[in-house]
Amino acid sequence: MRLLTFRHRHDTHAGLLVNEQIYALPWPDLAAAASAGREAIRQAAAAAQPIPLASVQIEAPIARPGKIIAVGLNYLDHVQEQNLTPPDRPTLFTKFSTAVNRHLGVIRWDPTLTQRVDYEAELAVIIGQQARRVPKAAAYDYIFGYTCLNDITARDLQRGDKQWVRGKSLDTFCPIGPIVVTPDELPDPHTLDIRCWVNEELRQASNTRHLIYDVPTLLEICAAAFTLEPGDIITTGTPGGVGDFRTPPTYLRPGDRLVVEIEGIGRLENLVGPYLTAAEMINN
Repeated sequence: MRLLTFRHRHDTHAGLLVNEQIYALPWPDLAAAASAGREAIRQAAAAAQPIPLASVQIEAPIARPGKIIAVGLNYLDHVQEQNLTPPDRPTLFTKFSTAVNRHLGVIRWDPTLTQRVDYEAELAVIIGQQARRVPKAAAYDYIFGYTCLNDITARDLQRGDKQWVRGKSLDTFCPIGPIVVTPDELPDPHTLDIRCWVNEELRQASNTRHLIYDVPTLLEICAAAFTLEPGDIITTGTPGGVGDFRTPPTYLRPGDRLVVEIEGIGRLENLVGPYLTAAEMINN
């Protein structure tokens, strides 16, 4: 199944996408749909009337995930471009849920806070049921689906803080979507081409087979430490080609257009908007 969250006539719904038509589901987003399960989704969609995709606004699949668990240094080429050795265990951190942004949403920041903002194309995994101490062999039973994510990062904050949470979690810094693809349609998440463009220049090009720690391993390690719940997101790391390690380093600027594309899922597109004004900083 191909699923999304959308706004239509001032209401927000989860929906099933079939041939450019959306069948509205009785849940406000895909976190609630994940809790209900795939069979309930199929039954609800069968009773719905189609809505043209072109008539809706696509929202983030999950507006406020309970947890966004991110993984650093999980592609070999990204490790190598930093002259590092592969980590002997996954490097886990978090992005706050208030950073979530939608497909075609605008990315903005305070220029007095950061001047070195970067892109990171990633495959994201959405949890479908509560998971605690799950072995790798059972990991796929707990996955609701896969989507695109852009792990926007303030590199100066990331390095200055000596840890990553603030630099990864500024408002608008977690675009997700536009579509969630369920495992019945995408049974192997480790064969997918993943790319990122900035202003039509291809910056990242890899394949998920190059993940150092695969999806079942990440789920097992996370679920051994804390309970995963429906709608939680594990984002699996980015390949090489980020702006911070280009020669010279190349950071995002207002007006830049970003595209993250993952084979079998689709294209997540975002615009970098103007810097926040002084008035907006005060009001927010």
